[in-house]
Amino acid sequence: MARPQQAFASALRFTCGFRWLFACLTVATCWCPTSHAAESYSEIEAAYRAGDLTKAGEVSAAEVERGVWNRRWSELLIRIQLDQGHYVESLTTYEKAIDRYPTSLPLRALGIEVANFNAKPDLAAKNVAFIENYLNTGQLRYATSDTLVSAGRFFSKNGIDARIVLKSFYDRVLETNPTHLEALVATAQLAVEKGDFKVAAETVAKANRLDVEDARLQHLLALALRGTDASAASKALIAARSMNPSYIPAMVTEAEIAIDREAYQDAQKIVQQILEINANAPRAHALLAVLSHLNGDYAAEEQHRKQALEHWPTNPEVDHLIGRKLSDKYRFKEGAEYQRKALTFDPKHLPATFQLAQDLLRLGDEEVGWALAEQVNEADPYNVVAYNLMTLRDSTDGFITIPIEFDPSGANAMILLRMDPLEYKVYGAAAKALLHNAAEHLCQKYDVVLKKPVLVEIFPKQSQFAIRTFGLPGGAGFLGVCFGNVVTANSPASQLETPSNWKAVLWHEFCHVVTLNKSRNRMPRWLSEGISVYEETQRDARWGQAMNVRYRAMLLGDDFTPLSQLSGAFLNPPSGLHLQFAYFESSLAVRFLIEQHGIEKLLKVLESLGDGQAINAALTEHIGPLERLDGQFTEYAKTLAMDFGNTLDFAEPPRPSPFDSPEQIKENQKQWAQQNPDNYFAAIALTDRDIADKQWQAAIDRLTTLQNAGIANGACGVLKRISGCYRELQQTDNELAALKSWCDQSSDALDALQRLIELHQQQQDWQEVIDRANQALAIQPFRKQLQKDLIAACRERGQMHQAIDALNSLTGLEPVDPAGLHFQLAQAYQSDKQFEQAQNQLITALLIAPRYRDAHLMLLKTQKAIATAKAEAKKKAEAEKAAKAAEAEKAAQAAEEVSEKDKPSDSERSDDQTQASEDSPPSSEPQVKDE
Repeated sequence: MARPQQAFASALRFTCGFRWLFACLTVATCWCPTSHAAESYSEIEAAYRAGDLTKAGEVSAAEVERGVWNRRWSELLIRIQLDQGHYVESLTTYEKAIDRYPTSLPLRALGIEVANFNAKPDLAAKNVAFIENYLNTGQLRYATSDTLVSAGRFFSKNGIDARIVLKSFYDRVLETNPTHLEALVATAQLAVEKGDFKVAAETVAKANRLDVEDARLQHLLALALRGTDASAASKALIAARSMNPSYIPAMVTEAEIAIDREAYQDAQKIVQQILEINANAPRAHALLAVLSHLNGDYAAEEQHRKQALEHWPTNPEVDHLIGRKLSDKYRFKEGAEYQRKALTFDPKHLPATFQLAQDLLRLGDEEVGWALAEQVNEADPYNVVAYNLMTLRDSTDGFITIPIEFDPSGANAMILLRMDPLEYKVYGAAAKALLHNAAEHLCQKYDVVLKKPVLVEIFPKQSQFAIRTFGLPGGAGFLGVCFGNVVTANSPASQLETPSNWKAVLWHEFCHVVTLNKSRNRMPRWLSEGISVYEETQRDARWGQAMNVRYRAMLLGDDFTPLSQLSGAFLNPPSGLHLQFAYFESSLAVRFLIEQHGIEKLLKVLESLGDGQAINAALTEHIGPLERLDGQFTEYAKTLAMDFGNTLDFAEPPRPSPFDSPEQIKENQKQWAQQNPDNYFAAIALTDRDIADKQWQAAIDRLTTLQNAGIANGACGVLKRISGCYRELQQTDNELAALKSWCDQSSDALDALQRLIELHQQQQDWQEVIDRANQALAIQPFRKQLQKDLIAACRERGQMHQAIDALNSLTGLEPVDPAGLHFQLAQAYQSDKQFEQAQNQLITALLIAPRYRDAHLMLLKTQKAIATAKAEAKKKAEAEKAAKAAEAEKAAQAAEEVSEKDKPSDSERSDDQTQASEDSPPSSEPQVKDE
């Protein structure tokens, strides 16, 4: 019997050789005289697509019972019975139908599903064999459009390259009949399954031009847009539910989104709605298993899994869905176990194989993870995510891995830093030092022992980071992501004009490593992100996020989110500002918990989460009732907001009338600003007008008022404006003070730092140059001038050993004079008495420029210094050895003297013997005296 690959080859020959015949047959089968039955079927199918399962089921059953010679009635009835979970009835309907239509490929394909849900693997295998034989014998030459679509779906489920299925089946149907709805739906479904969301969206757009209402199309559009346009995806999902309230796939997606938002009660309600339609729905019970796991009720989890598998005991989709959702919640270990269960049911189930590959890569099990990803890529070349991952692996093969050992608790833990070797030259040493510091400090603070190595990967290209992290290009705005023991991060090289502080990013992500290990990856997103942002500010007051005017308004307005609902703020935020505000408010919540209740209680919450307790229950047990916490946090946050600039008025300016001219609007705004001198927005508006008119002192006066009100931090533009005004007035000391204040409160004010360095150089304040250059390099280490400024300042202070890292960085930035640079490095190492490193740098310089006289001379001196150092080291070692020997001998003599002192005298020995004879009992043995 031909296997699917052989059957496909045969089918492909016939679809190519008889393309003209297929076109003719399609036209012939599409044309028939209008009949009442045809109209009735179209109406009932429309009712089915609209979710009226009762009416559609009753009419279909009546038509089948009436014996109408139209297999579509039987197929529709079977689909309805499967949707409602009437699996036994679907088997009866199928058996009767297949007796009448034994050669129907679409009916046979439907019969595979019927057999599976009735636990009849032999019947399923029989139908598979029939379809393979049907395709192998070339009967597709007479195939209708429906048969070709069914054949394509069969092949796509049996390992045939999806691109070939598209071209040879679905596209062929659409070439003859561009409005064939099922071919369009099948194309979009296949594209979504393979991660080709662009093709999926384009196909749905074509189908929508047919002016048909089909929930399947809107659901597919929602899946296609979910990763790139959350708002449009949400609208499409709402449209799908509106078109068909009983469409279970859309309901499952809606429940999944609710789980992602940690709106578990909403998810529970949606699942119950599914069960009202189909009490046996496997995906509904699978989602209940997920919810039970997240609630720590593992017995209920197993029970729901058992219910999901009740009618199809080897259904791999059940465990695949449970595992995928647990992985979405960062529980990759548990998710991987479920994928392994799915693969025991079907070892060729590619979705489970690929999900397992991704889980293992995120768990740090790279060898097996990459092998599985490669396996999927070879078996399914159209899988976009698998292809992207393998392309990424090829492009990052040249990365180097640097082990970082730390030992905060005797566990011999390790970090593996992986990055491009050229990038490592530039800032690798600083990254290594920062990660070591973060590990020791945070592990001790949160009482965590890292038992497995932590992998930190830094990618020079944003696209590489996105593919490694999300599987697809995109993810702009994400600087780093932590999966538990794996961290991925964007290199500063991938950030363009407005780079962020890469040190703050790595500290933030490593904090995730610690807290996720503490909670076993079982913490809500708001708490995880809140702790990481909070710890940024604890490490460096310039890091993290600070209160600003926008955040103040959001805390006091409708954008404020209660503590118990904070995770929902991260899903589908209306704008980038709202996402940033979610991070800020979460950090505020953590600050509230620590300040008001102590970090010890927060640690207990994390431990309870690790034991499987839900967040609300853990907060209630260790801190207090959730309602009270919500009220306390609301008061805390709003008090902080009110205290921010409390001498100012923050009322928004009135909106301009659409009937006013631009000149009138401008004049009205000016009058309003002048009438409200204590208003923040008025002050900013008048300041900007003063700056435009070059009224620098007037602008400074207004800005100074704002600064005195306490709102001039690194998160607003007050200090930026005021320093600019002082620069225009050439008031260097005042400009310097404003820039210092700005840079002392901001983590990424790169331009301000460069100006500050310039001013300190003019004043020859070299220590300030060193400090500010180091601060700037934490933002953008790839700016050569910053490295050079640091080196020059170290030279001026006679502290060239402090310039070693900067000089090493320049070697990775395409230096104009590489030999000279290595010579400078040799000088720096020599000043730090690292003579062997200096020798290596001199040899490198001479390899580049063999006639470099100064390098030759310095090499001779360095070699003498090395010889002298070795001799001194040897002499010192011998002296230490002799000293130890003398000390040991002295200790031995002292011990001997003590021993002699403790020995009894002759008289004492005599007395002892006398006492012994007095104390000893008489012996029964005869005494024998030795002669």
